[in-house]
Amino acid sequence: MKNKKWIALAAAVVLAVTALPMGVFAAKKDSTEEKLTKVTLNEVAHSIFYAPQYVAIEEGYFAEKGLDLTLVTGFGADKTMTAVISGEADIGFMGAEASVYAYQEGATDPVVNFAQLTQRAGNFLVAREEMPDFKWEDLKGEKVLGGRKGGMPEMVFEYILKKNGIDPQKDLTIDQSIDFGSTAAAFTSDDSAAYTVEFEPSATILEKEGAGYVVASLGEASGYVPYTSYSTKASYMKENPEIIQKFTDALQKGMDYVQNHTPEEIAEVIAPQFKETDLETITAIVKRYYDQDTWKENLIFEKDSFELLQDILEDAGELTDRTAYENLVQTEYAQKACKN
Repeated sequence: MKNKKWIALAAAVVLAVTALPMGVFAAKKDSTEEKLTKVTLNEVAHSIFYAPQYVAIEEGYFAEKGLDLTLVTGFGADKTMTAVISGEADIGFMGAEASVYAYQEGATDPVVNFAQLTQRAGNFLVAREEMPDFKWEDLKGEKVLGGRKGGMPEMVFEYILKKNGIDPQKDLTIDQSIDFGSTAAAFTSDDSAAYTVEFEPSATILEKEGAGYVVASLGEASGYVPYTSYSTKASYMKENPEIIQKFTDALQKGMDYVQNHTPEEIAEVIAPQFKETDLETITAIVKRYYDQDTWKENLIFEKDSFELLQDILEDAGELTDRTAYENLVQTEYAQKACKN
């Protein structure tokens, strides 16, 4: 009897000890899940151009930092900015010119840029025929499908034209009436335009279909420009500094990844974000951006870059009064992420 009692007692102890780690693990798991903070990011477009962001998502860097990230595509800087100002999104990802426009319109709670992702334009000039010896002066007298007036793609295009001695208003016709994302279809269905300015994957798809050929990279032609950045309302930044730091830390890990891996490896990681595009095409696009040094090594939005942005805005006639760098750029979080 004593033996039976002893065996029963021992069995109970063993069961209790065996169950303990699982119970502790479950508690830890629940605790970890509870710590995840929900953050909504509204991106201007869903493009391979933003590969480091998707690496950070697919590699779980945001979750590592305790963030439960919801990604929403705004389809235009104006819509993304509206989402941020209204509070529908916590963070916006778009051209920094949107924050300048909002500030000029008298925003009482300015949208401040805290991290810069891309340092070159991400679009390409596509012609109807192969032009291995293309020169920018070839655009004179031609019709080009361009971007929205006041948007970064169009302003950089005009900036390049002026750098090459071409007057955007007099020397060619730029059609700005077509919605973002619809220019490739318009180029295919209507042959009145000799050229179109396209983001990826549209540029590569046009080439694959034999409907167009990339003849120039706007990113290479324009040089380094602060094309896209992350921003949030000053009030949100003040109330949630830890969230902004964690978000920036996760992004920096994505930046580090693309700096230290091949286009093939990057393409493999981000492929789930672009299920409608085959891996071969994704890899070709990543390589195109990789080769032109599209992504910064760090997320620090430098003063020189901000002033260049305002030069471009002024040149395009979209800026009347310049804004102080300190009013619309905060580098503290990017600097810390870089050190980490």
